[in-house]
Amino acid sequence: MIDQPLSTTVRPAPASGVLKRVGTALIEPRVLGWIAVAVVLIGWELIVIAFGFNPIYLPRPTRIVVALIEMFRTGGLLRDLLSTLGRVFGGFGIALIFGVAIGIWMATSERFNAIADNFIAALYPLPKVTLIPLLIIWLGTGGPFMLTISALGAVFPIILNTVLGIRQCDPGLVLAARDLGANRHQIIRMVLLPGAVPSIFAGIRLGLGVSIILVVAAEMVVGKLGLGARLYLAGQVLETEQVFAVLIVLASLGIVITKTQDAIDVWLNRWRVA
Repeated sequence: MIDQPLSTTVRPAPASGVLKRVGTALIEPRVLGWIAVAVVLIGWELIVIAFGFNPIYLPRPTRIVVALIEMFRTGGLLRDLLSTLGRVFGGFGIALIFGVAIGIWMATSERFNAIADNFIAALYPLPKVTLIPLLIIWLGTGGPFMLTISALGAVFPIILNTVLGIRQCDPGLVLAARDLGANRHQIIRMVLLPGAVPSIFAGIRLGLGVSIILVVAAEMVVGKLGLGARLYLAGQVLETEQVFAVLIVLASLGIVITKTQDAIDVWLNRWRVA
C-alpha cells in the first residue's frame, strides 16, 4: 500500500467567519466612533452636492481639506498653530505650579483656606472672557496678556481639585506617617500629594480646556498671530473654507490633547494599583 502524501494546501477561512470577524471589529467602540465621524462627513458632502449650497455658507468637506492643506503649505497656518500652543501651554504651566501650591496650602492650613476661600468663590464663577478688556488695559496685547488669560483659565480648576484630592486622602496614612516620625513637608510630599494625583489630574484636564478657549477668544479680539486671529480674519473676508479649516485644526488639537490625557490617566491608575 502506497502512502498518500499529506496535502499542504491551506483551506481558506469560511466567508461567514471572515464576515463575523469584520463585523466584530466594526462595532468596537473606538472603531465605531471614527466610523460615525466618516458617516457624518460623507453625508455632509452628499447633502451639499445634492442641494447645491453656496460655499460661502456651507462648503464641501473635500474643499475644506484642500484649503487646510494649502494654508499649511503657503498660508502660515503652522506658525499660527505653534503661536497658539505656546500661549496655551505657557500660561497653563504657570497655572499648574501656582494652582497645585495654593491648593496644597489651602488643604493643609485652615487660616489660609479661610483667607483664600472667599476670593476663589468670587472669581471662579466669573466668566474669564469678561476680564479681557481689563487685562488689555493693565498688560497691553502682547505676551504677558496672553499668558495671563491662559493661566487664569486653568488655575481655578487645578486649585479646587487639588484641595479636594488632599482632603480625600486616608487620614490613617497621615497618622501612620506621623507615628514613623515624618514631618509636615514629608507628609505632604510622600502621602498627601501622591494620593491627590488623580484629582489634580482631573483639574488639569478641565483647566487645559478652558485655557485653549480663552486664548483663542483673546486672539480673536487682539491677536495678530494665532488660530483665533486667523479664524477672525477668515470670517471677515468670507473665506468660509478657511474658517472651517481652522476649526478642524482646533478640533484635532482637542482630540490629541484628550486622548493624551486619557492615556496618562490610564498610566496613573496602573501606577497607583502597582
